[in-house]
Amino acid sequence: MYRIILASESPRRREIMEKMGIRFETMASHVPELVKEKEPEAMVQALAALKTKDIADRLINSQNEPIIIIGADTMVFYQENALGKPRNEGDAVRMLGMLSNDVHEVYTGVSIRIYQGGKEDTLSFAVCTKVKVQELTLDQIKAYVATGEPMDKAGAYAIQGRFGIHIEEIQGDYYNVVGFPIAKIYDTLRKHGIDLLNLK
Repeated sequence: MYRIILASESPRRREIMEKMGIRFETMASHVPELVKEKEPEAMVQALAALKTKDIADRLINSQNEPIIIIGADTMVFYQENALGKPRNEGDAVRMLGMLSNDVHEVYTGVSIRIYQGGKEDTLSFAVCTKVKVQELTLDQIKAYVATGEPMDKAGAYAIQGRFGIHIEEIQGDYYNVVGFPIAKIYDTLRKHGIDLLNLK
């Protein structure tokens, strides 16, 4: 039986795993999120790989316990500018002002490390979803920032939270915007011979 480790303490990623009925445990990675990659897909995959490698370095032992480590990193890109988590409220206002009345991309990079019988497999991919935000007034932006919700979110918003009312359209995977493209994760592992819903 595989031990599944979610390399994140994100409540949103935990909630998605729980909703899907997947048995797992969480373990946070605290490595510095610094990578040399600049292109969106490569950048988020490299960041996700940092997390799974950190967990693997701490977990893998001589007993060769079957383990699946899943890590993800989500970033918002607007006109090729990477928007991570806002530094402060002013930064959040700036980001949301950029996103207002325009389309941006949300990229999530996923890294999956599989250990069994002394063998290691690594799977990696990125998912992109396009998001259109309604035109926002400065008062609307400031009111949203005042809720505190944007402060730990890439791009300074949560589509599953109060900001959902301002989302005009998405093209692609909704769960990817939340930060965890679970359908792609499930399908990738299934094609690798591992069914997360029926683990043996």
